[in-house]
Amino acid sequence: MAGQFVGEVNDAEFEQAVLKSEQPVLVDFWAAWCGPCRALAPVVDQVASEYQGKLKVMKMDVDRNNATPGRYGIRGIPALLLFKDGKLADQIVGYVPKDTIDKSVTKVLSEVIA
Repeated sequence: MAGQFVGEVNDAEFEQAVLKSEQPVLVDFWAAWCGPCRALAPVVDQVASEYQGKLKVMKMDVDRNNATPGRYGIRGIPALLLFKDGKLADQIVGYVPKDTIDKSVTKVLSEVIA
């Protein structure tokens, strides 16, 4: 279900692929049975394409991975978590318009996490 610029990540790869990433990372927590997740997928693909080179975009299937969603308190999906320098920088829960995601990404890309 990942698009051209979107990677898939699992519990085992999460620390290396997300927390140790040199670039900020947007992780889309989703499930195949989730209608709003499917509706949000093209928006996430568009964000990945537009911010290519500045932002890494990954998807995590919550049905196949329990540890990471549990660690970050994911109770509703879709959930978009933005990580920068190994820390959670922002999160968006539910289906939202692209400009909401853009504002969050722009904010995280422009700020320095202490």
